[in-house]
Amino acid sequence: MPLSFNIKEHPHKRLNILTGEWVLVSPHRTKRPWQGKMETIAADKRPAYDAGCYLCPGNKRSDGTVNPAYIKPYAFTNDFSALLKDTPDGSYNNDDLLQAVSEKGICRVICFSPQHNLTLSQMELNDIVKVIELWQEEFISLGNEHWIKYIQVFENKGEIMGCSNPHPHGQIWAQANLPVEINKETIQQKKYFEANSKSLLGSYLNIELEKQERIVYANENFVALVPFWAVWPYETIIISRRQVKNILEFNEYEKKSLADILQKLTIRYDNLFETSFPYSAGMHQSPVNDGEHNEWHWHMHFYPPLLRSATVKKFMVGYEMLANPQRDITPEWAAEKLRNLADVHYTKQKELA
Repeated sequence: MPLSFNIKEHPHKRLNILTGEWVLVSPHRTKRPWQGKMETIAADKRPAYDAGCYLCPGNKRSDGTVNPAYIKPYAFTNDFSALLKDTPDGSYNNDDLLQAVSEKGICRVICFSPQHNLTLSQMELNDIVKVIELWQEEFISLGNEHWIKYIQVFENKGEIMGCSNPHPHGQIWAQANLPVEINKETIQQKKYFEANSKSLLGSYLNIELEKQERIVYANENFVALVPFWAVWPYETIIISRRQVKNILEFNEYEKKSLADILQKLTIRYDNLFETSFPYSAGMHQSPVNDGEHNEWHWHMHFYPPLLRSATVKKFMVGYEMLANPQRDITPEWAAEKLRNLADVHYTKQKELA
């Protein structure tokens, strides 16, 4: 008698509805014995202020600028910007085989807190709200540059994610054209919206809320879940319950709710392996100065590399680099693991013990 396909047991592909790309899932491989390297790391004991840190209040940066004695989130133009505002227009083409086009933009740094040792997971809710409000201020300011078409808010947390300074901070890159991932998501959302007259992510979120299999944490205005198509071991996505196109549309209560879910999710990440959990995270929102884009639904991706401990990481290698993204642990298993973690940061748990 032939076997019946079981999504929890058999290899299969899952569609990423935001990009139109497929992910290979191999749940049976979790049964193999682990012979990889297991390591422990020392606890993070950074001071609240570091005289050698170029992001701390009152310290000098590499270009000679002295940071103000800021007491709340602080933004400045990156001293080593990947995009430059004064890049001249131009292009290069050799037989349509060697092509290049100039790209200009503005890169900003967002210091989350004056304290050198506070990550989002350790900050008070009201202080996270102040970060969100600074994101909004920057979005307005950058959007007023009418040549800018997209504003990417993101954070690289941890040395293994390429973060060059441990002082908790994020970045905003604003540029004249749509990045690759945003272009993919715009196409997919627009296709669904034109066919169904409603939000792609709104419809997807309704299914997830009904099934409750991949939900990590939810409040009145936002849901954090492991997406059905997740690639990274503990990848998550935060989706607003109300369809909004960008961060400016959040009201005062939604800003507090966003602060709450950012805090709760990042606490769970830290608690998972009792370490300051590394990740790359970023908001995806509608293009600016480029029409209405009624198809867009705000969301925020978290891509963490840790797999089995504070140091055992997943890398995109072999088949994944050459053929197709692949994962072993299922999104459902990862969601359950994150969902069952405490809301209290592990360092505070130890203090209370």
